[in-house]
Amino acid sequence: MAADTTNVLTLEHEILPVLTQRRSPRAYADQPVPAEALQQVFAAASSASSCFGEQPWRFLVGNRATSAEAYDKILASLAEFNQAWAKAAPVLVVSVAKTTFSHDGNANAWATHDVGQAVATLAVQGAELGLQIHQMAGFSADKVRAAFGVPEDYAPVAVFTLGYPGDPAGLPDALREREMAPRVRKPLAEFVFEGGWPQPEGERYDQAPV
Repeated sequence: MAADTTNVLTLEHEILPVLTQRRSPRAYADQPVPAEALQQVFAAASSASSCFGEQPWRFLVGNRATSAEAYDKILASLAEFNQAWAKAAPVLVVSVAKTTFSHDGNANAWATHDVGQAVATLAVQGAELGLQIHQMAGFSADKVRAAFGVPEDYAPVAVFTLGYPGDPAGLPDALREREMAPRVRKPLAEFVFEGGWPQPEGERYDQAPV
């Protein structure tokens, strides 16, 4: 399927086109995701780097077409606001972090960082295939843990939708406006600090505004 070219990101420097096409839609087409495409995006996740090569990511997948019970469990874990639009997506996924290292049992402080890397890689592969994901913090980790029997040394990190983007016209007005609003990113100078942390010139702490 062709790449999604809706609301493509414009940046101050040229980057890979697929990165500009990755976005976080709330409108999804009523179209199942083929098994091969699912395998491709999770294979992409497996290519991500991780501390000690631990690969601490785990994914609980609910596919409405093939695992409806799991799909409903994940949907039920979402905040009500997210349920309202996420139920249109054909696939729901929970990202989970293994919080201990396999080789020594010690705590892995970098597990969620590495899970984030895996999901980001998955998202880019998805965009290449015309798929998009929308990651959500608005969910109950406790509900996920209870519904799926997640062990204590594994931590649910986020939930994301996965599917082919649909027509935003079907969204409520407020969400449709957010869906189509221009995508903006901070300039590099605001978050890239070469040589040291930036210090404001001439700052007077005794004259700081209240």
